[in-house]
Amino acid sequence: MDSTDFTIGLIGAGVMGKSMALNLIDAGYTLHTYTRTKEKATELIERGATWKDSVAQLAADSDVIISIVGYPSDVEEIYLSETGILANAKAGAYVIDMTTSSPLLAEKIAVLAKEKQIHALDAPVSGGDIGAKNGTLAIMVGGEQDAFNAVKPIFEVIGQHIMLQGDPGAGQHTKMCNQITIASNMIGVCEAIVYAEHAGLNPEKVLETITTGAAGSWSLTNLAPRMIAENYAPGFYVKHFIKDMTIALESAKAMGLTTPGIELSLSLYKRLADKGEQDSGTQALIKLFR
Repeated sequence: MDSTDFTIGLIGAGVMGKSMALNLIDAGYTLHTYTRTKEKATELIERGATWKDSVAQLAADSDVIISIVGYPSDVEEIYLSETGILANAKAGAYVIDMTTSSPLLAEKIAVLAKEKQIHALDAPVSGGDIGAKNGTLAIMVGGEQDAFNAVKPIFEVIGQHIMLQGDPGAGQHTKMCNQITIASNMIGVCEAIVYAEHAGLNPEKVLETITTGAAGSWSLTNLAPRMIAENYAPGFYVKHFIKDMTIALESAKAMGLTTPGIELSLSLYKRLADKGEQDSGTQALIKLFR
């Protein structure tokens, strides 16, 4: 079967999910969609997606089910409840959770899916709203090689850097490495911009130089300009970054690791959320430094 013959069901039409869905439609896939707030799926429906009234209906009518929702509790509900994906997907279906979620939950879903002859992959992404719109996301995958091979053409529509990292849960563990790296880096980006401002420098000119050297990073290139422009619109929500860092910290502690960088970043982002910035983009962290 050619991958474009797969009917895809996508659950979640937020900042990331909507752009991913539009890219799949543009690539010629038949797309079903469901989200708790139907209005969020309006553009997808106008572009040709078929609305399904429930997770159960979407799962039953799709060959590949992709989810990208908010929290591990949301993932657990849509996969493991009686009206959820595993209870209603047909044997042979592929289920792909692209939410940043718990590695242990990913492993549990994979075990239960296998019992029902369903192929499960955990495949969180990185690249923010820009990567989702441009189809250039990094996709970190955990699961079986055959399942990965079968749906890789779908991944190639929405991402560029795609790698099977290992067994179920490996994708989520890799995403934790990603978030741990970003957590400390965001503090450095904020401090650098504020330092430049206080030194009387033009921070935009400073960025032109330091992004090309050893300090270069995705956050410095893409989020620092938003900080300078005081543009705090969410490419990735503060509240979701707090969720991710909490999972990473819990996972690290379970392995007996000490991670002071992420502990500091998490404490700062919690302070930011307490100031009412939970729905701002992660670049709003600079408000604490100004």
